Amino acid sequence: RRGLLGLPILVGLERYRAQGRRAAVGGQFSTHFPEFLVAQQQDDRAGLPFQGKAGVLLQAMLAAAGLDGETAFYTNLVKCRPLGNRPPTPEEVQACMPYLRRQIALAKPRHVLALGGWAAQALLGMEGELDTLRGAVHAIRTETGEEASVVVTYHPAALLLRPQHKADAWRDLSLLRSLVAASGD
Repeated sequence: RRGLLGLPILVGLERYRAQGRRAAVGGQFSTHFPEFLVAQQQDDRAGLPFQGKAGVLLQAMLAAAGLDGETAFYTNLVKCRPLGNRPPTPEEVQACMPYLRRQIALAKPRHVLALGGWAAQALLGMEGELDTLRGAVHAIRTETGEEASVVVTYHPAALLLRPQHKADAWRDLSLLRSLVAASGD
């Protein structure tokens, strides 16, 4: 059986869905991808990433930074929301990583904006507090061998709870904007 982006349905994802999750949320995109956004959490009620207040804030942040949110690929690290809105387990992250890696390979982004610590750690394959991962340009290599720069910042839902971090998030988005401008996207 085939599922999201033509990948075989993973037994792990089916098991997590059977545990009461509503839906697997793959992603939302246009036909051009100069940015690629990854979240650590999601609302699976709408079946789309970045809905609700966090999605509205994300769009406002991207617009204020001069980044075209219409040309981005939006996806989630974990494709099914963990029960109770808890952080994902390492097993849940590992079950979803093949999907995320394939999405990145197919989208061929030059730049990735990792939203939140879970997404940053999983993408970069490293441990570290969010504050130690932010403010720098990281790099990942896709399964097709292409390189993409990674900028890490706060998840918009975290900014709604702790608005004092918005200035730091602005600096991160400015860093991403400078990368996009330098690469001609």
